Amino acid sequence: MQRVDLYQLHWADFEEVSIDDAMSAFAEIVHAGQASAVGVSNFRAAEMRQAHAALAERGVPLASNQVHYSLLHRSPEVDGVLDACRELNVTLLSYSPLEQGLLTGKYDAAVVPIDGRAEAAWFSAGNVSAAQAVVGALRAIGERYGAEPGAVALAWLLAKPGVVPLAGAKNAWHAQENAGSSGFRVGSVTG
Repeated sequence: MQRVDLYQLHWADFEEVSIDDAMSAFAEIVHAGQASAVGVSNFRAAEMRQAHAALAERGVPLASNQVHYSLLHRSPEVDGVLDACRELNVTLLSYSPLEQGLLTGKYDAAVVPIDGRAEAAWFSAGNVSAAQAVVGALRAIGERYGAEPGAVALAWLLAKPGVVPLAGAKNAWHAQENAGSSGFRVGSVTG
């Protein structure tokens, strides 16, 4: 029998299936030995608490909540998701921690993506320009540690208890750059 380490519910439709019913099905999968852990994605704090409670009734912990979190998208810090993750001992998996490359420093007002992201509002000239102050700070910190801006952005997330960034890599160089985030620690992180 095959087994997955983390079986995760993405973008749930709670009008179609309730959180309790979904978590009951996930618990059955864990009890059947087909998954080691259960996670959710894009759950608000209240939804996550409900999923956690439903799983706990069935003897299964909630392992993770995968949400958008980065230096430029800090909603989990203010909407209660990060606090709920810490309270419930649930790992926050951060997707888009590099904002699709924007925090790596490879884009600026003169250089924007040419793939499908070129049409995305996130890569509008105004947004790319506004992000340059953060990218500049990442570069300055990176120079002190011998790291690229993207590695500093990932290290910032790694320094937060219970947060694991999920950074994509299109090639070996990107993977090596991302791995550089584990080579240093960002000092005194709050939150």
